[in-house]
Amino acid sequence: MPEHNIRAAMPRSLLVAAAVAFVVIGSTAHAQAAPADYRLHAGDKLDVSVWKETEMQRPNVVVSPDGKFSFPLAGQITAAGKTVTDVRQEIETKLKVYIPEPVVTVGVVDFAGNVAYVIGQVAKSGSFVMNPRINVLQALSLAGGGTPFAKLDSIIVIRGSQSGQRVLPFHFSQVSAGKDLDQNVVLESGDVVLVP
Repeated sequence: MPEHNIRAAMPRSLLVAAAVAFVVIGSTAHAQAAPADYRLHAGDKLDVSVWKETEMQRPNVVVSPDGKFSFPLAGQITAAGKTVTDVRQEIETKLKVYIPEPVVTVGVVDFAGNVAYVIGQVAKSGSFVMNPRINVLQALSLAGGGTPFAKLDSIIVIRGSQSGQRVLPFHFSQVSAGKDLDQNVVLESGDVVLVP
């Protein structure tokens, strides 16, 4: 069947749905897929757009240090601590006053605010962006491993929270032997891995 006949045979609603899918997929092609439960942080970059509203395409929106960003007609949006779905729903709710049935797309362009730190006796200490999650062993690998002077069985992870700080022990020899693997915790943003 010739191409023009196929197009004519397709229902109009199917053509519209295909166009919507193309626009949504095309507009977020450079955004990274974040796990559904990933919580945004200050410093993360987002791609936010509203379908059929060319003036409301915002690539590289940075979540500010206070955890917010501004979006046309929606005002201040609180992003830190929320999922991408939460942020999308908040924008859609605020836009419904101005746009009937807005279709908002939010994608993570860069996990720059999701950072852990490795310090002490490692080859290269510093901050490491977690894209979006790494565990202690992976963080040590990113830091180039321990120096000859490192006390690998005395590593600690310092984790801050609103109620204070706590220390999580990490004994490299046990984990590398496949024992007590619960020590190899998934790091949270702001965690500090200290290698004495």
